[in-house]
Amino acid sequence: MTKRERGFTLVELIVAMGISLAVLGGALAAFMSALQINEMAGLVSDASQNLRAGTNLLSRDLLQAGRGLPIGGIPIPSGVGSAPIARPGPQGAALTFDNVDGTTLPALVPGPALGPQIDGRATDMITILAGDPVLPSLVLSPMPAAAGQATLAADGASLDVGATTTWITDPLLGVKPGDLIMFTNALGNAIQTVTGTDGVSRIDFAANDVFNLNQRGAAQGTVMQLSAGGIFPQTTATRVVMYTYYVDTVTTPKEPRLVRRINARAAQPLAGVVEDLEISFDLVDGETNPTNVKEPVAPNTPNEIRKVNLHVGVRSDRRSSQRHQYLRQHVTTVVSVRSMAFVNRYL
Repeated sequence: MTKRERGFTLVELIVAMGISLAVLGGALAAFMSALQINEMAGLVSDASQNLRAGTNLLSRDLLQAGRGLPIGGIPIPSGVGSAPIARPGPQGAALTFDNVDGTTLPALVPGPALGPQIDGRATDMITILAGDPVLPSLVLSPMPAAAGQATLAADGASLDVGATTTWITDPLLGVKPGDLIMFTNALGNAIQTVTGTDGVSRIDFAANDVFNLNQRGAAQGTVMQLSAGGIFPQTTATRVVMYTYYVDTVTTPKEPRLVRRINARAAQPLAGVVEDLEISFDLVDGETNPTNVKEPVAPNTPNEIRKVNLHVGVRSDRRSSQRHQYLRQHVTTVVSVRSMAFVNRYL
């Protein structure tokens, strides 16, 4: 007698399928949750990395503000015969440095609300100046000079580097159009913009430069104020670097970026997507010592800045599939401007 083989009943099959589907559903839900968590971690990590990259470089440049510059800032063309001096900034913004009420270019130039608006809120910008640490200063001899000595032309329109040709020929460190050169001697300080070189020994400072600093006909603040009787006494030439930070909403309108401009060159993107850039300052005037001010106002000046308060906010470049929202990161930090706080008590 043979044993009759039986299959699953319909009820057993339905129960088994239900259990299998429940197990698969749980596994799929766990898998999807893991994917979403991994996605969120990636978005947060990217936003944090952008935030650190931009903030760290801005903080580093702030630490160098004022290095090698005269106390009180560098005189700029002002007074009778002077025209506005251009300030680097966002595309389409015709910004200028103040040479009407001001006569110098300080190490830190605040720019409250000069940046573009993001979500209805204006962003700040800042300009930082410091002496170039990599290109050695050049000592210029009075005219007439011996062969090989560096000299400044009597009209201030050109500089002969003499035997120090690396000032021009060095492919990495050499002076290029758009660079800023500060001149210092016993009569004071002045700054001009490089407009070109001959590739060997001459640096030119033609009129109508990109910043409009080469206004040698202005009443004050020009290189001609460093000349005595048509002769420049022994003078030192130092390259100055100007850094400008702001938020760029033009290049990638949907993804605002924190950018850094060196002199008037093209902006370098540092971090995105930036939604907030707020900058304020702590001052030391020996009396009230104002804190958290957006811009020093009379009788205070930017030369009294001792600390810079930064707030930077970024968001992820896309929305989270779980929350359907952007993920945001913010950082607030304080930078002490050491070169502006230093006082040589032994002078």
